[in-house]
Amino acid sequence: MNTEADTCRKYIVPKLQSAGWDDAPCAIQEQRTFTDGRVLFVGGVARRGTRKRADYILRYRPDYPIAVIEAKAGYRSAQDGVQQAKDYAEVLGVRFAYASNGQDIIEIDLALGTEVTRSDFPKPSELWSRLETQLEISGESTAKLMSPGFPDPERPPRYYQEIAVNRAMEAILGGQRRALLNLCTGAGKTAIAFQLCWRLWSAGWNKRGDHRKPKVLFLADRNILVDDPKDKTFAPFGDARWKLGANAISHGRDIYFSTYQAIARDENRPGLYKEFAPDFFDLIIIDECHRGSARSDSTWREILEWFEPAYQLGMTATPLREESRDTYAYFHKPLYTYSLAQGIEDGFLAPYRVHRIVTDLDAVGWRPSAGELDRYGREIPDEEYQTKDFERIVALRSRTEAIARHLTDFLKNTGRFAKTIVFCVDQDHASEMRQALINLNSDMVAKYPDYVTRVTSDEGDIGKGKLSTFQDVESETPVILTTSQLLTTGVDAPTCKNVALARVVGSMAEFKQIIGRGTRLREDYGKLWFNILDYTGTATEKFADPAFDGEPADEITTEIDAEGEVVSTDEREPESPVDSLDGGDGTTTLPPDEPEALPRKLYVDGGEVEVVAHLVYDLDSDGKRLTCRKLTDWTGEKVRTLFPTPAAFRAEWAIPDKRGAIIDALAERGIDLVALQVDAGRPDDDPFDLLCHLAWNAPLTTRTERAQRLRAKEPDLFQRYGEEARRVIDALLEKYAATGPDQLSLPQALKVQPISDFGNPSEIARLFGGPQAMREAVAELTEALYAA
Repeated sequence: MNTEADTCRKYIVPKLQSAGWDDAPCAIQEQRTFTDGRVLFVGGVARRGTRKRADYILRYRPDYPIAVIEAKAGYRSAQDGVQQAKDYAEVLGVRFAYASNGQDIIEIDLALGTEVTRSDFPKPSELWSRLETQLEISGESTAKLMSPGFPDPERPPRYYQEIAVNRAMEAILGGQRRALLNLCTGAGKTAIAFQLCWRLWSAGWNKRGDHRKPKVLFLADRNILVDDPKDKTFAPFGDARWKLGANAISHGRDIYFSTYQAIARDENRPGLYKEFAPDFFDLIIIDECHRGSARSDSTWREILEWFEPAYQLGMTATPLREESRDTYAYFHKPLYTYSLAQGIEDGFLAPYRVHRIVTDLDAVGWRPSAGELDRYGREIPDEEYQTKDFERIVALRSRTEAIARHLTDFLKNTGRFAKTIVFCVDQDHASEMRQALINLNSDMVAKYPDYVTRVTSDEGDIGKGKLSTFQDVESETPVILTTSQLLTTGVDAPTCKNVALARVVGSMAEFKQIIGRGTRLREDYGKLWFNILDYTGTATEKFADPAFDGEPADEITTEIDAEGEVVSTDEREPESPVDSLDGGDGTTTLPPDEPEALPRKLYVDGGEVEVVAHLVYDLDSDGKRLTCRKLTDWTGEKVRTLFPTPAAFRAEWAIPDKRGAIIDALAERGIDLVALQVDAGRPDDDPFDLLCHLAWNAPLTTRTERAQRLRAKEPDLFQRYGEEARRVIDALLEKYAATGPDQLSLPQALKVQPISDFGNPSEIARLFGGPQAMREAVAELTEALYAA
């Protein structure tokens, strides 16, 4: 009987080699894993879920996959592999998929929607000919499309990055002059832009078809989004790079970098972009393109219009929404979309736990006393102030201190060196928050002066230096950064374990950018997930939006008092949006101060504020929704999805190998049996009985009761064995009653006391008449134990 390995070795590989797939530059990739496996929380511990692995990926060129193959054992039908082959082809972005049991080969053409049976695999030239017709690319364009990317053994492109690069290459070489890539924050858009530029540059592509390297402009709205790519990711271009500025004009380079502000016109100067002819650039890549340049009324739009002859590729993390409609109207439908939910599902991005913390003022609002004056002696208008007004209209020091106290206590309980970014309303609020956090963490500040640091545009190069140190996994401090708008986008912070929202975020685009500060995974740093501490209700509101593509893993609501002390914690499944205050260059745009040069806000230094609620929300194991139920409440539902009846469940649970598969399947769904028993308050129950109780309301039974019942019902079950063998069986049953069904798994059970006291595994097996007889005896014991 041919196994799947036999199918691969004896039939598929020879047929692929015969068709020419093993001849360079084509390639056969065997047993290729292409995801990292979703990060799951099992028993409070992060672990990886199952990785997706293709039996074979066929590459027409090293950077151009064209087909996927799913192999099945010889005793199974090739049809059994069709659905998985199709699924993997869709994920990997290839047109052709094959399912084979070695004898039959089923070809699936996703573009035509056909499935046909064939006797062999097609030659590379046949598949490319069919695909080339669809792409409408030929001749020199084909050669350029197949140009290799920059080799990086340390960080090879992920499957979705490869898809994005190839889709962009196909669009550009096919003559599409406006294109868009939509990839979530943390997906590596800069790496995609680099590989695209490298392949076009290496191939000598340009819009006129001349024999020269292309001129490329990488455009963004913040220096950090330009400097990091130029100095790090695009470093292999060497001296071909150039950053544009007022005193830095060059026409002799190939890869240019600039912010809009550096080359745009303003009231003091004409546009620096006019130093270049409209047809100077062949390609313009606009990072975070949703942030303004695509709006028809934007002053930055004229830059793109000036360079109208250039091919223009926008990159964004924002799906089509009202605030991004201009972006999509300008660049058109995305060539490729990779969502936050998919990134978390693939295990490339970190899942997150949302903590919703509510102060009493945020719960019921705040109203001043009659005639109450602020810090500067101004009378405070008698109105009801809500969360959206705090730190915009009225600044309540007691509220800031309550938030800081709660955050400090959170870090004391979870790790005082867990790097944290606190997003505040404006730079002034970030300063007040910094001071409150310093006062509450004076013991740490005494040892580490930069334990708490404000990083806003006012800090300039000093702030950039602190941010760079914060990003460094080797640096313990700074630990807490307070900011307003500067860090909402483009900051790669894999060290960030906590994102605290101390301000309302009205824009979904900005919210997703903020969340993106924590989604980077860094396993060597112990960063597999992160917390969102939401003090304003922003996260809860945004996660409820059906357009949001990645809900949190958990949501916790905590009540705190005026001292920031936790009153209660509940683990369970805002107002109109506030316009962003971002001025485009990373600073915060504020209304003018009052004529007397007093601050625009009203400052209230007195009063007391309490935290009245702290909720925790987790993203469920399917990655589909927030879950607020206890583990015991939804475990039954998961069990019923695996087994239709208790009898079907019992039949597999009684077999050790299958029991292990059941435990793994439950773990994939976020269910840890030890944690479940603790949560249910039933540590002495057999997990089987507890699961049956939760799924089908079966009676609960302890392991001791189950063992006693077996002895009473089957006193002569093992009389055919000698006295020593019966003593081994009795010891196994006692061990089961004490610790659980793992003690019935061979050979592990033979290596622990008291069973190991009977001798080594070989000696114990001889008591039963040999290894096979011993396995049959333990299997009979297990079957009888779970018979009813």
